[in-house]
Amino acid sequence: MQLRGISHKTTGLVVVAALAACTGAEESSARAPVGTPVKEIAVEPTCTATSRLIPSCGAWWGLAPEVFTGVPVDEALRGAEERMGATADVLHVYHRGSELFPTDAELRLARDPARPRLLMINWKPSFDHTWAEIADGALDARIDRLAGYLRRTFPERFFLTIHHEPENDVDDSPGSGMRAADYAAMYRHIVLRLRDRGVRNAVMVMTYMGAPNWAAQPWFEELYPGDDVVDWVAMDPYADDRVQDFDGLVNKTREEYAHWPGFYRWMQLRFPGKPVMVAEWGVFERPHDPGFKRKFYESVRRQIKRYPQIKALVYFDSPRAPRGDTSFDSNEAADRAFSRLARDPYFRSTRVPRP
Repeated sequence: MQLRGISHKTTGLVVVAALAACTGAEESSARAPVGTPVKEIAVEPTCTATSRLIPSCGAWWGLAPEVFTGVPVDEALRGAEERMGATADVLHVYHRGSELFPTDAELRLARDPARPRLLMINWKPSFDHTWAEIADGALDARIDRLAGYLRRTFPERFFLTIHHEPENDVDDSPGSGMRAADYAAMYRHIVLRLRDRGVRNAVMVMTYMGAPNWAAQPWFEELYPGDDVVDWVAMDPYADDRVQDFDGLVNKTREEYAHWPGFYRWMQLRFPGKPVMVAEWGVFERPHDPGFKRKFYESVRRQIKRYPQIKALVYFDSPRAPRGDTSFDSNEAADRAFSRLARDPYFRSTRVPRP
């Protein structure tokens, strides 16, 4: 989701259906009338995470909570966690320009002694300079200031993506400074400069839009900055009227782009050794089909294990998203389905590293 400016009651509850009886119990719960309490049984995480924050089994569960509402990020996250009856592994936040990050509130959430979270920080360094200008050093003082702040303030590992969803900002005209190759050069320059100034704890994420029309562009492959500066690859797909389930979300195709296999399939072929993050995903309201959100969330539970390279799933929770309402609890049936998804053992298998 392209963002031009956003502002941002923890339960401590990490509960899921018992693994040994999950099939029967979960099917029974799925058929239960709305309002029936879901049986909750605690499960102790047993898997580990690597230095690049890759879980050894399952996937991280994350949120960008209550986006575009103006609610402070700590209140937004705790409210969202209470609404879904589970805690988030990953908190997705957005920063721009000269802002320093993490903020005090983000630090408190990352270091919560009862339930630490991983930060996924989304940074657009400038709207006043072209990618080519940034690659040539126009923002070096800003990058150095941020590096000093991170060294002093936040030694923990965190996810960092730079100018996410660059596809629809590309201007392929000569000399624009905003060509795909300029993006790759900008991304590389920032990562290498941060590293040269001691920031070694940023796990770098390259975030694509996940739409076939952009993947069909002749410059598309030129966006990639290089394996040495990218740890994870990510996509930001949304369930619009063309998408019916999770399979269709992560592998969107279009008849007019018959050669395009879908983003997950492309990532498997292009980046077989890298973990995949669904860094933003959301399900829009369908007035003609009020049960769609519930059905979609249920499809995620059924289908997620078909995509073992996906190691993080981060929901974009917003009643005011530019293209519609993606709040997960816009109706009671959707809320229950999302809560069951959030508590699924697949997303509760790895403990977030403590600070």
